[in-house]
Amino acid sequence: MELLQLCSVEWTIGTTIHKHYKGKRMSTAQLVVQHLPYLRRYARALTGSQMAGDAYVAATLETLVSEPETIGPSGNVKVELFQVFTRIWNSLSVNGRSEQIQRDLPAEVRLGQITPLPRQAFLLSCLEGFGEEEVGQILDVDTKTVRELVDEAGRELAADMATDILIIEDEPLIAMDLEALVEGLGHNVTGVARTRTEAVKLASTKQPGLILADIQLADGSSGLDAVNDLLKSFEVPVIFITAYPERFLTGERPEPAFLIAKPFQPANVSAVISQALFFQQSARRREPRAATA
Repeated sequence: MELLQLCSVEWTIGTTIHKHYKGKRMSTAQLVVQHLPYLRRYARALTGSQMAGDAYVAATLETLVSEPETIGPSGNVKVELFQVFTRIWNSLSVNGRSEQIQRDLPAEVRLGQITPLPRQAFLLSCLEGFGEEEVGQILDVDTKTVRELVDEAGRELAADMATDILIIEDEPLIAMDLEALVEGLGHNVTGVARTRTEAVKLASTKQPGLILADIQLADGSSGLDAVNDLLKSFEVPVIFITAYPERFLTGERPEPAFLIAKPFQPANVSAVISQALFFQQSARRREPRAATA
């Protein structure tokens, strides 16, 4: 559906909801329109094509025009909007060729190969930032199932995006757990560093494709400082796993970086690793196009 048509539907839903609630819920109509850019982003990632994604978004809006009561008087408008979209996406093929989308980015090809429900859970959690309970509401599953779906998506993605990972962690048991988790996903651990100096030395021997780093290290040095040293020479995704998240928030940190608080859930680490690698590859593929635009 063309953007002009989509905007027309946006306007229609706003006026229809306004009339349905006799002026009492105009703020809801405005919120629906406000959340549409995020729904379009999610739809594009889910289908692999903005055109196909917009077709599903338009179908969602048309449903809300005919059934304005779908958005409850006291509910979470964004969650309910994504619920309607999910119901439509899981039940029909709007553009008639959803399985033959020409994805132009390798990362999107990989994402499209993930089975549908784990793909939805992964994107809702890692791209759109919904909490586990909200993802469960959108997909109509419990939080345990959400964790399992995100973990499954992470494993499927990791199988196609295996890379070398440097672990910077001073606690031996945690380092062993992380090493086993990383290798279980199909990645290779280039080494485990306990200090800032060891991290720099290991990275100079073999450049990693991703860094997992604690913030407080054995000799009192900082994982943040170690990572900043490394990123002067190369650029890779960084995931900080720490019991001191406040130090991440107040220190000089690289951007973008991901944060996982200790104690961590293995499924969460798996999902964030895949998220970091997936979006880094997407960004790298887009950079040359932006430069030539």
